[in-house]
Amino acid sequence: MSSRITILFLLLFPILNACVDNGQYANSSEGNSPSLTLAQIDQEIIAQPRNAALFAKRARFQEARDSLTAALKDWQRAVAIDSTQAAWRIGLGDLYFRIVELQRAEEQFMKAVRLAPDSTEARLKMAEIRLLDKDFPEAMRWVNDALRLEQENPRAYFIKGWIHRQAGDTTLAISSYHTAVERDPQYYDAYVALGLIHSAKGDPLALEFFNTALDLRPNSVEAWYARGMYCQEQGQDSMAIASYAKIKEIDPQNATAWYNTGYVMLQHQQRYLDARIEFEKAITLLPNYANAYYNLGLTYEFEEQLNSAKAAYKQALVLQPDMDLAAEGLDRLQRRGVPMAN
Repeated sequence: MSSRITILFLLLFPILNACVDNGQYANSSEGNSPSLTLAQIDQEIIAQPRNAALFAKRARFQEARDSLTAALKDWQRAVAIDSTQAAWRIGLGDLYFRIVELQRAEEQFMKAVRLAPDSTEARLKMAEIRLLDKDFPEAMRWVNDALRLEQENPRAYFIKGWIHRQAGDTTLAISSYHTAVERDPQYYDAYVALGLIHSAKGDPLALEFFNTALDLRPNSVEAWYARGMYCQEQGQDSMAIASYAKIKEIDPQNATAWYNTGYVMLQHQQRYLDARIEFEKAITLLPNYANAYYNLGLTYEFEEQLNSAKAAYKQALVLQPDMDLAAEGLDRLQRRGVPMAN
């Protein structure tokens, strides 16, 4: 189901996001003042056109607005003005990472390592690159190198956890994540990661970790979704529906929350009318949602509205021609005498 695909995304999300929102440079208050405006930074740059820090400030501002092309130009300008600053190299590498130009990102991170031999940040960026390459020994080497410089670094233990997790050793992954939260009890990503591992095992500890993550970030769609999926798979229907309801409150345009609510109502509770309403809302929000059309077809079939079921199954196949379940649904309807010709 599409919900399982989203869980796979959640497993990789902290690493994919790491180069964007972690580290001393990306979180610099200089570029994130709530009263800061682009016009103000522009005026500062006009007054000091050779100040690399101002271009870095504007780059962070542009990234926060998702103006990535403008941000890239500013990071490149900061590096051109002062190529000796590891901070600018890491900022530029982060942006290359974000736009999935990994070779260019690696080049910048390696330059940062050479410029700042005592920087754990640059080494952890390289570990993330190697992890995405699935070069686990090399990723671990970079992490251990960083830990030799800073033994208590929680991010390093978090990345060790991801390396172990991706290598298939959940026991060591859990150990590393626990070390990360021991070093930093506010480490949201580590609690989500622990929740996901325990969720995959059907372990009730998953709920505790997701709840802790939500204590830290009450409006995290990621954590509410993971909590909902755990409860859904454990048959805790009311808690699953409540988790998806929270997502709808935070992000009313989130089609998956409506879809998953409908799935629980259909598959677990046989609330066909209520489920149909949820699937229809999901389709309104995401018109190419093939799984929603398929499950909408199921609700119609259970309600004996067979022509409507046929239309929904056909639309699912239009959107996803290899969907066997939708094809099987049409076969069932045909055996019951429903004409397939429009």
